[in-house]
Amino acid sequence: MKKGRLKQLGQGMTEYIIIVALIAIAAIAVYSLFGKTVKNQVSGMAQELSGGDGSSAQGAAKSAADAAASKAAGDKGGLGDYTGQNQ
Repeated sequence: MKKGRLKQLGQGMTEYIIIVALIAIAAIAVYSLFGKTVKNQVSGMAQELSGGDGSSAQGAAKSAADAAASKAAGDKGGLGDYTGQNQ
């Protein structure tokens, strides 16, 4: 009886680890696309809160967001030439 219960606990922990790993992979993918945008937006907000002019950081955030959007919209053509696309 006790051995079966331990097996069930191990299964639950394995499922939890898989879910956490998938969330981490998704977060890395989102950060790789929008990392510069978020950094520049936070910088602009910090400059505005300190009484400065954050328009340059906001402009940099917009250009980074536009670059990320065009990169995301581009057709990669599948995994046939994966190494060639990432160089």
